[in-house]
Amino acid sequence: MPTSYVNATIFTGEEVLKNHAVSTDNGLITSITPTEDIPEGHDIIDLEGAYLAPALIDLQIYGGNGEVFSMYPSVASLTGTYEYSKAGGAAYIMPTVATISPEIMLEAMKAVRAYWQEGRKGVLGLHLEGPFINPVKKGAHLTEYIKQPSQEDIDWILENGSDVVKIITLAPECCDPALVKQLQEAGIIVYAGHSNATYAQAYTAFENGIRHATHLFNAMSPLESRAPGLVGAIYDHPEVYASIVADGVHVDFASVRISKKIMGRRLYLITDAVEENKEGDYIYLKEKDRFVSATGVLSGSRLTMLQAARNLANNDVCSLREAIRMASLYPAEAIGMANKIGRIAPGCEASFLVIPENGQTTVYC
Repeated sequence: MPTSYVNATIFTGEEVLKNHAVSTDNGLITSITPTEDIPEGHDIIDLEGAYLAPALIDLQIYGGNGEVFSMYPSVASLTGTYEYSKAGGAAYIMPTVATISPEIMLEAMKAVRAYWQEGRKGVLGLHLEGPFINPVKKGAHLTEYIKQPSQEDIDWILENGSDVVKIITLAPECCDPALVKQLQEAGIIVYAGHSNATYAQAYTAFENGIRHATHLFNAMSPLESRAPGLVGAIYDHPEVYASIVADGVHVDFASVRISKKIMGRRLYLITDAVEENKEGDYIYLKEKDRFVSATGVLSGSRLTMLQAARNLANNDVCSLREAIRMASLYPAEAIGMANKIGRIAPGCEASFLVIPENGQTTVYC
């Protein structure tokens, strides 16, 4: 049934509207009109003065709600991870697996495919963070699974997961550009990350078509006076987007603020959230404000997307409105989906973040 949402301050992702209604039908936004112009026959939902914004998007998450998808991929662990994200404001996720065995990567591909076949919502695809990374910048990733890609490796990914793998994070200095191009031509978005690339190596990779970077500052060559590194190349290239983890642990908020001034809408939020796991290849131990490996290496956050956005506003990085853009519109732009998600606009999916003055924030989708 056609539905109209009324009595809210509407933030479309571009502008703020009052005394307007958002009308939807069959899961899509059909119009945004003055309240008095709502078409007849619509079901009316009164949002009681709440703030209505686009639902958020998390392009890197490992688990949630007690489920570690990245280690134990299944429809059940994917569902738990999605429900965690949805409770934290994100209606769309890119579940992620770290540098791991082909067997687990394959199970993750199958899990995403089965999730879609069951008609479930919110999962955009699979993010493979590795295994083609630089061991010098491995972070919490396991050395025994890191490899330099061969033609056979790329063919295996495309044969088994070209329909579900949407993002691959790799170290460009460790990969043949021809193999990177093959991934891109198959429709996979390649991110530079876990990389010790020099500025020249990174900038050349960007000029050759890589336009994204994974978790700015973390596990990458830093910006130094005589060695600008991957961070410097990201700052310097006008077309490169980068994700960032805004928990105050992965990156100091002053560094986020500086980066935001330099990069503008090219910088967006992820959670990099994980869940506790005390056995198997990847150990994630819960601490007050983070997860660490068995050896104490930082290995994930305890964030939700809404908390990440609020952290930026609360630490003078930007306004809450701009922080919401960094959690919705900008990641949608980065992956070429802003015509479908990340905005409140006719033709986009009807997925909303509803923030009341008092009470529980909810996601309508």
